[in-house]
Parts: sequence; structure tokens; C-alpha cells
Amino acid sequence: MQAVSDDRLAIALAKEGGLAFIYGSQTIESQCAMVRRVKNYKAGFVPSDSNIRPTQTLADLVALKNRTGHSTIAVTDDGLPNGKLLGIVTSRDYREHRMEGSTPVSSFMTPLEHLVCGSDELTLTEANDMIWDHKLNTLPIIDARGHLCSLVFRKDYESHKEHPLELHDDAKRYMVGAGINTRDFDQRVPALVEAGADVLCIDSSEGFTEWQGRTLAFIKERWQDRVKVGAGNVVDAEGFRYLADRGADFVKVGIGGGSICITRETKGIGRGQASALIEVCHERDRYFQETGIYVPICSDGGIVHDHHLTLALAMGADFIMLGRYFARFDESPSNKVFINGNYMKEYWGEGSNRARNWQRYDMGGSDRLSFEEGVDSYVPYAGRLGDNVRLSLAKVRSTMCNCGATDIPQLQAKAKLTVVSSTSIVEGGAHDVLLKDDRTYSYRP
Repeated sequence: MQAVSDDRLAIALAKEGGLAFIYGSQTIESQCAMVRRVKNYKAGFVPSDSNIRPTQTLADLVALKNRTGHSTIAVTDDGLPNGKLLGIVTSRDYREHRMEGSTPVSSFMTPLEHLVCGSDELTLTEANDMIWDHKLNTLPIIDARGHLCSLVFRKDYESHKEHPLELHDDAKRYMVGAGINTRDFDQRVPALVEAGADVLCIDSSEGFTEWQGRTLAFIKERWQDRVKVGAGNVVDAEGFRYLADRGADFVKVGIGGGSICITRETKGIGRGQASALIEVCHERDRYFQETGIYVPICSDGGIVHDHHLTLALAMGADFIMLGRYFARFDESPSNKVFINGNYMKEYWGEGSNRARNWQRYDMGGSDRLSFEEGVDSYVPYAGRLGDNVRLSLAKVRSTMCNCGATDIPQLQAKAKLTVVSSTSIVEGGAHDVLLKDDRTYSYRP
């Protein structure tokens, strides 16, 4: 969603073990750029994306830094990522406003003879040991001919130690997903795959369609199982089986349950989230018994309180997609505003006029949104993502312990679900007392 999942939030969420889907209601180029920024944020052995020749000038180097955002720049004989390494330039090697822009890079770079370099035969553990032993921030990796292979950064090692649950691929890069539509998938999907997206998801309020079937067929025919793609949303067994039969790697459940979604109100389409989730999860289990293929279920929508996360998992969901929850945090791309004495974050749906996401709801007509299926709103500002996610997960784990479960399959097997009355809901909170304050106690790691 535009108000939730850009590259900044994707990085913050990956640090906590989650996965963000970069919103698809933007140009292919800008979406791919966001994906690349997530994939290039950290890694083990990092290909050098910022390189310069020794004969180029300080002005060239500053322009390169401004374009890429990288402060560590390799100096190679040809200015290419795998050229012969001649030196390294960092922000400590020059003072932009006290040096002439025509100053050659060779005059202020740290030359090769003063660098500690690693062999391309090193493991990542051995490279990190060299960084610590020699008190380095960056370790260039070179081959036997002196050509640059990659760079290893101290900050990436430290980030991993600070975030033990971080979600990364085999190359130690953060994982990130991307949303796609059923209109330009033949151009968007190849570009996203090339940019490094780890998983794709068809972004639509209604997944039981021929359009999604065609999109899945295109992806599976071209990449087979090398590209993972989710589909949805559906609310019943028939919709799930349709997408599963066409190769969806996971299926999203939920129509009209999101806090900013008015699909049910506008069109009368949708279903209560719990009812939809329970039915679809039962059908998933039947499908697995029949075919041997397990298709994970994502519960999308209807989450208001933290305990709703545990309820969705207990009802059978394999994982949960959240919009409003993440829109409240510093890392979301929307504006923080001061409303009636409180800080709020802007939050709007992909079906709102503000999103201009006509592809999501197009019925084959003109390139415009005929009517809205989402609203433009505010949500209470809640601070940093990491602090809130750790608190929410602490609650989920505590509830799992109450149920005698140490993992999600055990929770789904042991949890007892029951229908409760409105009176029971009132009893579940503080009642018949005058509260001294209304604080929400925070998690302290």
C-alpha cells in the first residue's frame, strides 16, 4: 500500500523478521528502484555498485555519491565493479567544501598498498574476522589478479547481531516482496525479478477471477517454481481452490475487512474475516490431503487489537498481512500530522481516490477509477516499528504459552475457539473501576 510499504518500511520490517510487499500502484521503474534499495541495504559479500576511475575528479565522485547514496566508493582502473582495484574513497578522505572540484581522485584516495584486502576464497565468517582483527569498516575482496570481487562491511555484521530475527536470503540481503496487478504483469514481473524481488503478490480486492488465472499462468509458464507468487483475495473454499489449481504459492483471505476498505459497503461483496478464514483453511487442509500440495494462507484484514493476530493464527492462517498496524509507525511513508492535540499518520486505501490505483479495480474500461472502494483517513502515531513489533510478538508468544504451544502448528491444534457475547467482551477489559491512567505498558527487551 502507498501509505504503508515503501523501501524504508521494508528494511525496518526485515530487521524484525517480517516481509513487506512494495506497493505496485506506481511506475515499474520506481517500484524496481525501491526493491533494489532494500536488496542493496546490506549483504554478506556486496557487489560494488559505486566505482570511479583514479583520473576522475572530486566533482565526479560527489555526483556519484549523490546519485547512489554510497559513501564508500571503490577506485578501479576502468571504473567498473570488477576492474583492478587501485584504492578506496570514503567520506573521511576528502572535504567537499574545502577542496577544488577538479582535484583528481588519485590524489586523495586511500591507495591499494595501504588497504587490507581479503581473498576471494574467504568465507563470510573469515572476512568478518578480518574486519574485527584489523579494525576495519570495509574489507575489499579481490581475486588473484587484483580485480575487485566484492566488499564486506562491518555495519552489516553489527546489524545482524542487533537483529537476530532478521529475514535475509542466501546472500545475507534483506528479503522483500512486490505487489503486481493483472494489467501490466508481462512488463512488471520480469523487471521485478531482475531487480531482486524475492516473492510477488497479485494486489486485488477480488482474486477469484480469470484475470488472476492468466497472470499466474504467465508467471508459472515462464519461471516455473523459481518465482513465488501469491494471489487473492478470496473468502470461500471455491475461490481458494481456483487459485491453488492455477499455481498460487499462497492465497490471501479477506474482502472488505480492512479498516480503510469499504468494498462491502459499496458493492455488498465480502464476508466476515473469521468465517472466511476458517472455511478457506479447512479447504487448504483438504487440498493438501488430496494433492500433497500445501498452499499457505495469509489472513488479510480485520486486525484491530494485538490479540487478533493470535486469533487469526489459531484459526488456521500461516501468516498475516497488516496495513493499519504498520501505517502508524515512523518508517511508513505517509506524513505525520498534528490533529486535535494528537500526532497522527495519514492512511489511505488502495481503492481510494487518493491512491489513483485504477488498475486494481479495472473492469476493462477506461484508465480511471469509476468509484471508490477505500477511504482517506488518519491513524494514531505509534513511534518506531521495532519497538511495537517486539511488543506485539511478546503478546502472541505469551498467548501461545497459555495454550501450551511452542509453534504455530501446535497453536492451531491446541487452541480452543469459542463464540463470545458482547457482555463477555466487556468483562475481558477493565470495568467497574476508575482507572488511574490509560497507559499501554510497553515491552522492554
